[in-house]
Parts: sequence; structure tokens; C-alpha cells
Amino acid sequence: MSKKLINPAALYDGAPSGMSQATVDTKSGLVFVSGQVDWNHQYSTTEQTVEGQFKKSLDNLKIALEEAGSSIEQLLQVRIYIRGELGDYMEVLAPIFSNFLGESRPAVTGIGVASLASPETLVEVEAIASIR
Repeated sequence: MSKKLINPAALYDGAPSGMSQATVDTKSGLVFVSGQVDWNHQYSTTEQTVEGQFKKSLDNLKIALEEAGSSIEQLLQVRIYIRGELGDYMEVLAPIFSNFLGESRPAVTGIGVASLASPETLVEVEAIASIR
């Protein structure tokens, strides 16, 4: 396997925890995007609501995709992790996500979880996309 590590300067540095923001399998053209959260370069959240953190996570997902040579239109799968019960947030999150995706329509899984990367982190979004 041949892979390319993707670490956009606009996103926090994942190296201290042993991760890249994304990796590209250069043979298959698949892009694997690490869980994107609302973290600045100091590993702190900037938003305090699920809605705000979801928007920031999607912005960060777009940055990682573009740095990898992909795009929202090339998303194949997206997983959304929400601290708590996912159903409690669907009414607010669905329009944000639909607007973000446009006509892309990848496979999507939503998962309610007990914890994420930090106590302040409420949302995490990971994805698989293609560069071809």
C-alpha cells in the first residue's frame, strides 16, 4: 500500500497523538478522513452547542477533503458521532447537513455516544471519499 498523509495547516496538529487529519491510499484513490471536531490549534473547542460544533466539524471536513484533492461531491461515507441521543438533535442537524452535502448524497451513519475526544467535544464527523 502507498499512502499520502494529509495535515492541513488550517487544522490542529494531530501528530502528538499519532494521527493525520486524513490519509490517501494512492493506489485506490480513497481518502480516509479522521474524525473532525471543533478544535482550534490549542486543542480547544470554539463553540459550545451541538449545532455550532457540527458546523465547525463540517468546515474542517471540507478543509481536509480539499487538501487531499477531494471534495464534498466525492464523499462516499460519513459517520456523525453526537454526545448523547442523536434523535434529540436531528431536527436541528439535518438541515445543516443537507445544505452542506448539496447533491452529494453519500452513505451516512449517525451514532449517539457517551464521550468524545474531550469533555467539551460534542460532535465528531469522519468520512471516506475518493479523489477519482
